Amino acid sequence: MLERMNHTMHEENRQGEAYAPFVNDPTAYNKKFYIESYGCQMNFSDSEIVASILNENGFGATRNFEEADLILINTCSIREKAEQTVRKRLSDLRTVKKNNPGALIGVLGCMAERLKAKFLEEEKLVDIVVGPDAYRALPGLIAEAETGQKAVNVLLSREETYADISPVRLDSNGVSGFVSIMRGCNNMCAFCVVPFTRGRERSRDPHSILKECTDLLNNGYKEVTLLGQNVDSYYWVPENIETGKPVNFANLLEMVALIDPSLRVRFSTSHPKDITDDVLYTMAKYENICNYIHLPVQSGSSRVLQLMNRTYTREWYMAKVDRIREIIPDCGISSDIIAGFCTETEEDHQDTLNIMRHSKYDMSYMFFYSERPGTLAARRYKDDVPEEVKKKRLDEIVKLQNALSRESNQHDVGKTFKVLIEGNSKKSDQDWMGRNSQNKVVVFPKENYPLNKGNYVMVKVYDCTGATLLGKIEP
Repeated sequence: MLERMNHTMHEENRQGEAYAPFVNDPTAYNKKFYIESYGCQMNFSDSEIVASILNENGFGATRNFEEADLILINTCSIREKAEQTVRKRLSDLRTVKKNNPGALIGVLGCMAERLKAKFLEEEKLVDIVVGPDAYRALPGLIAEAETGQKAVNVLLSREETYADISPVRLDSNGVSGFVSIMRGCNNMCAFCVVPFTRGRERSRDPHSILKECTDLLNNGYKEVTLLGQNVDSYYWVPENIETGKPVNFANLLEMVALIDPSLRVRFSTSHPKDITDDVLYTMAKYENICNYIHLPVQSGSSRVLQLMNRTYTREWYMAKVDRIREIIPDCGISSDIIAGFCTETEEDHQDTLNIMRHSKYDMSYMFFYSERPGTLAARRYKDDVPEEVKKKRLDEIVKLQNALSRESNQHDVGKTFKVLIEGNSKKSDQDWMGRNSQNKVVVFPKENYPLNKGNYVMVKVYDCTGATLLGKIEP
């Protein structure tokens, strides 16, 4: 689908990188596992579910893959480059098999679901292939692989939400936690593999969501992000409609906000067609619901949006942005943008630049289009925009977004924000870094104030870069 990405975000943002878990007490477990995750935050959340399942079955975590009995790679399939990264990583792991022939290597997630058993043929090192809905089957698959058999389970489910599993927080900063509220996606966007790799939408029981959020708060966390491919379509119906009421996303958002006013609430991702006034009014009502919405546009051309099957026009999208600004005037808005989708003309490209100017995005994830096997676009359309044209248009999009990001940050100079401290700045342990409600990174000197990670502090912004606000603590 998507080939290149530019965050225009501060370097302290952690998006789509690999990570390994914290180390458990090595004496508490018989075997060790190591896990890396790539792609979206949903994959990172899934890895925490996997870690919990493995803990329950005698596996403790390690940061050193060379000593692991089980190595898992949780994969992304949204871009060709993402799959290439996984293949290279598997190749790098050849030394593990040489030094420890008994070690098992497994591939999880979207790439596993897309390629299924073919993965075992393509990647000779792989012993286990597990799709996103089959993580409960991991213990049995591991036992099967230990006998020398290749183990595969990529069955998709219409019910699985892992609602009863308490995730093990991997490499967390101890301040911000991610909570999955639903799985799958019903939107058949022409460029996207997610409906094929994660299945149909199903919403998680709100009571289990509230319990997980409360547990995070009780363990010292100060912020939760509610995750879903399209959170605004969350809709849970109780088994007995006579004794309970359906819960939509606006209802859920309010329920989480009411857990405790000190617990910040974020969410991602919103589909423009589904975000409602009820959600916006709920955000405006509660101070602890952050004023930030990730609202992917993908293209500014109504003609291209129709080909993409996005189900809205440019005019409709711009009206939605205007409505957000009307109800939440200081709301931060970010987006996803694709350059060079099938048949895109220069006029279509100019429409995208114009909708960016209208929306005044604080930041964007920007890509140029590359065809993904199995998608509607791959079956219906010819990928006919030359690569050099795609790159040129993407470069123009990136330059415009950089200018919009700098302009947005410059408007914040002189303002004071409530900032949640997430930890030290990467550039200096003499500075804190945190985020304001609009999801902007703020860096400021510690000075001699008695503050710690997880504290809220009022910070006045005195300068900025294109990606970061620079401030000082307000006495």
